[in-house]
Amino acid sequence: MSQPWLPPDGVTRTSEVITVSAGMFKGGAFRCPAADALKTRGYRTADPAPRRRERLEHFALGPFMAACDARSRPLGSPPRPRTAPPHDGLRTWSDHGVEAYEAAFPTDPERPLAEVPEPWTYRYRPSGPDPRNAGEYRFTVWGRCLASADGANRELRLPVHRLNQEPPPDGFTAAVALVLAEGTPGPPPEHVRIVEFALLDGRTRELFAGTRAQALARYREHGPDALAAVLDGREYRPGPACGGCSYLPVCPALRAAPGLLGVEARNRPRRTWSVTNGRSYRACPARDHMRRLHLPLADSVEREVTAERGRALHAYLADRHGHGSPRPCTVEVPEDWVPDGFDLPGHERHLGAILLRRHAAVCPLRCVGDGTDVRTEPRVVRHDTAADVVVIAAPDLPYRDGDSWVWRETKTSATDRRSSRPLLERYPQLALAVVLIARGDLGGTPSRARAELEVLRPGGADLEIIDPFAPANRDAAESVLRTMVADWHGDDRYEAVPGRSCERCEVARWCSASPVTGAAA
Repeated sequence: MSQPWLPPDGVTRTSEVITVSAGMFKGGAFRCPAADALKTRGYRTADPAPRRRERLEHFALGPFMAACDARSRPLGSPPRPRTAPPHDGLRTWSDHGVEAYEAAFPTDPERPLAEVPEPWTYRYRPSGPDPRNAGEYRFTVWGRCLASADGANRELRLPVHRLNQEPPPDGFTAAVALVLAEGTPGPPPEHVRIVEFALLDGRTRELFAGTRAQALARYREHGPDALAAVLDGREYRPGPACGGCSYLPVCPALRAAPGLLGVEARNRPRRTWSVTNGRSYRACPARDHMRRLHLPLADSVEREVTAERGRALHAYLADRHGHGSPRPCTVEVPEDWVPDGFDLPGHERHLGAILLRRHAAVCPLRCVGDGTDVRTEPRVVRHDTAADVVVIAAPDLPYRDGDSWVWRETKTSATDRRSSRPLLERYPQLALAVVLIARGDLGGTPSRARAELEVLRPGGADLEIIDPFAPANRDAAESVLRTMVADWHGDDRYEAVPGRSCERCEVARWCSASPVTGAAA
């Protein structure tokens, strides 16, 4: 018998209306199932100290939607209020998206559709006792809502940055189809259509088109199970969603790490931070901001061949280390070692095989006893309460040596040359590892706890071992983190810093300050 769904301590249910937004049916790594369940059921937490809002718009599709609203708004009607102005890069991206939208959806005189003034909402009242104690269920949709003048045809256009290879889950499409078929305001339609639209290139993908009866049948087939998964979600999934989560103060899964980053400031917006963010911000604040907005990246930069080789090697090792009974890697590397999804030229495949053979000499699985001693690329999330920053990391391979945890990072190099820069400055993720281990954050005994850097080179493998309990190492690590975070933590504008790095900037296309324009995306 399944356990009943229970809210955490510190929240109160304030409504008998269960409201589910269609986006919750998509799930994915950027959502927290437990937070979605709490939100749908109307739970609230007391927050006596209101948090400061960001000074710039952080919803990447917001300005695009506002521009579309302005195009369809009757003359003389007031515009919808905006929360914050967009960054220069977001403004450029939104203008690009509006142009692509207009080209993708020209006026069709044979099938005229017009924007509706209010998105549709599906409402259902249980006729008897409800297992979730709900007086009403509501489903909402978000996107460009259009209908024919007589209401017989409805269409929802879902803006996305770019089309993913895989379409959204069936449960998502089914829930949206239900809202279009049964939602109000307006008379019930005869036909409904759901289409995704990519702001990047104007491509479209039809997710559903059919009669009202077919839409209802689609929901009966895929909707109920998907709805139950949303409403009864129990997994607390610390990560990117924590930044704006109102349940963070009562979350039982997010661990506090006060003072982790060495920055203390009051009355700042809560944010998330990773070493990757820190590197981007150090190169250019605008780059970090645009990456956080998930604006489309230039594939010529982001998927450059050496970077792809490194990612392919990490994927291979993660799969090798994370499946079955842990066995140390050997020099026997298959000829077709490249994982699915990676396209490497022949010379990079050959080099990758050489580097993987070098890994065998330092494979950490030689130290472990069983599968419980290994974590492949886990998400490590901590809340620095002093800075109100949610820190997110994904170490390559934490493993247990005896009763002690070891944080292993693996890097690759096409040459045997070594750098003279201090190790923690070159690899700030090791600085984060040192501070966390020194604080006892990873658990286990400190006797063998350490951070390790494995660098795979054509001539062999380097293995650097860092003692996190040595005062000099801990001081250096704390200094690296504090330096990376301090300016970013107080920045509200993320202004561009044009320079040589623009030539290799993956978001230069959206930056008016960059001398580089037209980068292939």
